[in-house]
Amino acid sequence: MDDKNPKSSSGRFRKWFKRKHKKKQADPCYNQDELSDGGDDFMEDVYVSSFEMDPCTSTNELRIFVGTWNVAGRSPVGSLAVDLEEWLKPQDAVDIYVIGFQEIVPLKTRTVIGAEDPKKATNWNLLIGKALNESFGRPWLTPMLNPISSDSYHYAEVPVSEKRASFSAISDNTPMRRPVTRQRHHQQPVIGGSKYKLMASKKMVGVFISVWMKKELLKKYCVSNVKVSSVACGIMGYLGNKGSVSVSMLIEGTSFCFIAAHLASGEKQGDEGRRNHQVTEIFKRTSFPRSAKGDGSLHPLKILGHDQIFWFGDLNYRLYNLEDNLARHLIKKQDWKALQEFDELRREQEDGVFQGWREGNIEFAPTYKYSSSNCNRYSGGLPYRSGEKQRTPAWCDRILWYGKGVKILSYLRSEIKFSDHRPVSALFSTQIEVMKSKDSRFSSKDTSVPNIMPPEPIGRSRNNEEGKLAVFNCKGYRSIISTHTKSVDKPNECGFS
Repeated sequence: MDDKNPKSSSGRFRKWFKRKHKKKQADPCYNQDELSDGGDDFMEDVYVSSFEMDPCTSTNELRIFVGTWNVAGRSPVGSLAVDLEEWLKPQDAVDIYVIGFQEIVPLKTRTVIGAEDPKKATNWNLLIGKALNESFGRPWLTPMLNPISSDSYHYAEVPVSEKRASFSAISDNTPMRRPVTRQRHHQQPVIGGSKYKLMASKKMVGVFISVWMKKELLKKYCVSNVKVSSVACGIMGYLGNKGSVSVSMLIEGTSFCFIAAHLASGEKQGDEGRRNHQVTEIFKRTSFPRSAKGDGSLHPLKILGHDQIFWFGDLNYRLYNLEDNLARHLIKKQDWKALQEFDELRREQEDGVFQGWREGNIEFAPTYKYSSSNCNRYSGGLPYRSGEKQRTPAWCDRILWYGKGVKILSYLRSEIKFSDHRPVSALFSTQIEVMKSKDSRFSSKDTSVPNIMPPEPIGRSRNNEEGKLAVFNCKGYRSIISTHTKSVDKPNECGFS
């Protein structure tokens, strides 16, 4: 079709649209239903069900605390609550806490190949809830019987009187359901008057993730599609002594993915390659379940389909081609910049499996391996001690992120001497997109899932009905054009055909 010919149907449409748009400039968020008011005379050939206009949006800030800690198979004890509070530093400015643990159970044959025991995860959740809520004077009540570990986690229904008018892709009359899970006899903390709500929790052998959010945010924003996934890639490539647990969620128009991982250990030749292979497997095999039929929202199914991604855990990357005594000398001098020249993960960020991912400035000592609990001395070194493992200290515990709208505010380690690792935390300022359009059907953001490999140019949709063409503008908003008897082969304004 000739878009430039004023006698053509599309030309008349463009002329009419400019006239209508000029009248509406004082109100940029006008109802896009008015796009169909142009009459039937020029709609014989092309019917536009959704024009590729950017919806009116605003960006709001969320502050997210991400923490990771390998607890070396030790059980949480009551006295640890004080240490946890010191690590998490509960403060009103933090909107979401995302905490990943490794080795919450000893990695023995019985725990690796046996049935999952949710008690350890429950105990950690109770301790986290106590640390987050009681510091604000909020009671952390007795736990009740209710599942907390699931493959698909949904919220309890929010009273209508508390709901904020939301224009996200999920409709307001969609029921908010309580958790549905295969396991039905775990314990979940009763939130009651608490400040932070447990949103999602997932355990796989010793890897564990726990996500908490301010309760007031559930009234302010539309939070939906909370899903979990796990990938076991340890012994034989499929046992859960190594791998990841992930949480995906949608806050208004922004999708988040949090991945807590425990990768292969070792500092011998070839160990870095095993870690890289596991990262690739996690990218490939992490998949979040599709939304229930009738849910209008488009939610990412794979890690790289999300807007903002946080990958953290005991990633086990070591210092390569560096003698142990020289590493300890640089640590003693606190020459972190020189030490990072030998860091494997930095190499992977430059040209490897984490290329393009970002990390905060490391201005703290390596977090692994300490001689024992309650000890500030690294394992190994001289003089040699009988029965002590020889390990060159390394920054094994890391926090990475990927995506736009993320700014790191702090990157720290804590000095809790509970295990042979020191916990690490990062505080992020993130921007979320809040929709303002009056009808979400005309402003839903396409969240098609890219592969691990670079995505192909966006163009024709593979899943459209016959006789329809999907085109995208530069910000990803989709239009469906029914071509009826005429074909449309010209590229759109972005150059996609």
